[in-house]
Amino acid sequence: MSYLPCSNATPAVPAASGTHRRAWRWGAALAAAAILHGTAAVWFERMHDAFAPPAVKPPVQVALLTPQPIARNRLRAAPRYPAPERTEPARGRSSGLAPVLHALTPTRQAAGAADETAGASAGRGTAASATAPGTAPTAAAVPASAPASGVRFSVPPSGNLHYNTFYNGVENAPGTIHWTSDGDGYQMVVSVPLPFVGTFSYESQGRIDAFGLAPERYIEKRGRRPQEVTTFDRTAKRIGFTRSGATLALPDGAQDRFSMVMQLASLVRGDPGAYKPGVTRTFYVADDDSGENWPIETIGNESIRTAEGFIDARHFMRLPRHEGDRRRIDVWLAPSLDWLPVRIMQTEPNGSQIELVWRGPLMPPGAENASSMGKTPDDSSDAQASEVGPVREHP
Repeated sequence: MSYLPCSNATPAVPAASGTHRRAWRWGAALAAAAILHGTAAVWFERMHDAFAPPAVKPPVQVALLTPQPIARNRLRAAPRYPAPERTEPARGRSSGLAPVLHALTPTRQAAGAADETAGASAGRGTAASATAPGTAPTAAAVPASAPASGVRFSVPPSGNLHYNTFYNGVENAPGTIHWTSDGDGYQMVVSVPLPFVGTFSYESQGRIDAFGLAPERYIEKRGRRPQEVTTFDRTAKRIGFTRSGATLALPDGAQDRFSMVMQLASLVRGDPGAYKPGVTRTFYVADDDSGENWPIETIGNESIRTAEGFIDARHFMRLPRHEGDRRRIDVWLAPSLDWLPVRIMQTEPNGSQIELVWRGPLMPPGAENASSMGKTPDDSSDAQASEVGPVREHP
């Protein structure tokens, strides 16, 4: 007896066909995912601006200030901090240039009233001595208190200033700024010790003319390198450089790299209200081999942490001088320090930073209470309280 296979039996399915179907399903899923991601990427590219945070815009420029003559009178500034002794006479006297027989205009009303009274008395004395009986008065008899026109300008008091120094955020040995002005001339010596390369020193000296500080000689010495000297010849109206031997025209109000800081401090001290955020003042600044305009913008008021606690200051920053300029200079001037710099920071194109932060007045041996020494003639207690920012203790 023979048996025939049943006609309704299911034939065996090869294993290869099942693998093929699974691969097809995975491929379809991956293709769909790729299409969805591509669609999302195109949509986001078109719509991402709607989700971006608003761009931070620089402050609106209120004014662009250029060098102008300053208002002047015959007052001299008294030192507030211990001032260095001058080892040589002011350069203006020894170079044959006519000495400037005035200091700069006081900025506070109380001092202004006293100056006006003193000037009127001096004017009457001058008139009496210059006018003989029976003769007509001359132009020399005009009272000295006649109102002067020009930008208000008040030189900070002389002093030996102490700073903590930092290189890329690492603290080094303290640095100093020796600043002195007698109303006719000035001298500024900055010393910044740096690791491995030695001390960087910068010296600016000159006189005070109709445009404020007028450098005559700027000396720069970086570590063990030879010093470079920049000379401001006010008679020939030329700037000379020992580094290159070249000369440039000398415009009115020209500064060197460090006199610019004190020129700015004198302008701000003379009229603090004129320097609101966004106000930009241009200075022509000569370095050790060239000269160019520096736009200095007022950023705003900030609190600076120092060894003596937090000190309120006004922040100024040099804007880029040309396309691709990555070197930056920031200066913070403190009203409680008579608008002397409480912090100075220079950022190099490679990102390295050199920084000075206020440490206090540098007191000579045996001196006490140096920070409370004599103030300038235009200081008064009421004005001091209204213009000096608060000093908060370190938390």
